Amino acid sequence: MSVEKFFTSEKPDALDSRKATEEDLKTIENQLGRTPRDVHAISYRCPCGKAAVVETPPRLSNGEPFPTFYYATCPRLTAAISTLETTGMMEEMTQRLETDAELAGAYAAAHDDYIAARSALKIVVPEVENISAGGMPNRVKCLHSLIAHSLSAGLGVNPLGDEALAQLPEWWKHLSCE
Repeated sequence: MSVEKFFTSEKPDALDSRKATEEDLKTIENQLGRTPRDVHAISYRCPCGKAAVVETPPRLSNGEPFPTFYYATCPRLTAAISTLETTGMMEEMTQRLETDAELAGAYAAAHDDYIAARSALKIVVPEVENISAGGMPNRVKCLHSLIAHSLSAGLGVNPLGDEALAQLPEWWKHLSCE
């Protein structure tokens, strides 16, 4: 399945599309069922235009370390990923990492990309130094994190995130996003 359908022609790094507006924050609050914490930017918008993945700083305003830089907020997206996690895909991916050196190298590079993107905020948090998400760089433990990374960083950055993303349905098609 092609993953291009998940991306719009909008440039993902366009400043005006990344800055969270009051409307975005209200949407995210509805999506999460709680007030969003410390949204730094919208790193991915659903093809419908609503926020679907946010960037969160490595230290929350309450002082808590938070290594999950890319955080999926759209409930339809997260539900689709949760369904995918029940298929055994994570275990199969982890086994492949143990035997496929090229895949393991590309996944390690994805880990480095994740750390570099978070480090670009210039917020030093020793507790999460060199910790990415989703089990990177050696295993797969959370497809939510890997797919959020793929959606945010773009195709070709996280091979296992891209692979999992390709298995998702078009979650925004049948019901309008919140």
